[in-house]
Amino acid sequence: MAIVFQKPEGALPPPDAEAAPRKVAIICSKGTLDMAYPGLILANAARMGGMEARVFFTFWGLDIITKTKVDKLHVSTVGNPSLGMPTMIGGLPGMEAMATRMMQKEMKKLDIPPVSEFLQILLDAGAHLYACGLAMDMFKLKKEDLVPQVEGVLTAMEFFDKAAGAQILFI
Repeated sequence: MAIVFQKPEGALPPPDAEAAPRKVAIICSKGTLDMAYPGLILANAARMGGMEARVFFTFWGLDIITKTKVDKLHVSTVGNPSLGMPTMIGGLPGMEAMATRMMQKEMKKLDIPPVSEFLQILLDAGAHLYACGLAMDMFKLKKEDLVPQVEGVLTAMEFFDKAAGAQILFI
């Protein structure tokens, strides 16, 4: 496994490790391949650092945990200023597929697992994964439509209750 997924040798505990447990709550709201990894990597880093990690998938972020979509996420080329290509070129046939293949190739070189495997790594590391109930209703999804790593379907209020005292990151 790549070093990015391991706690560095000799790593010191967080400065306030003796104090209250550190927590992070990550809200994933986008379902493209390039937006799936930041939340997953941050949750993994939190767990490797001994922090509690809870991840809430809402709106298009549900694609990351939907069985039929998890292995088919793509990089959006239209309106993505970080790609450095004009929107008109990004909209040409095949550009999205090409950008997706390029990103997958680079991720593989770095030994970063596919999203579905990453979700299992997070579960095994003790992270908690939740789906947004409102978004599930809006997109007509049921719990059975989700990958098995998802612990439950919650309202936003229920998620905030579970994440009380956590640093909240919105992606």
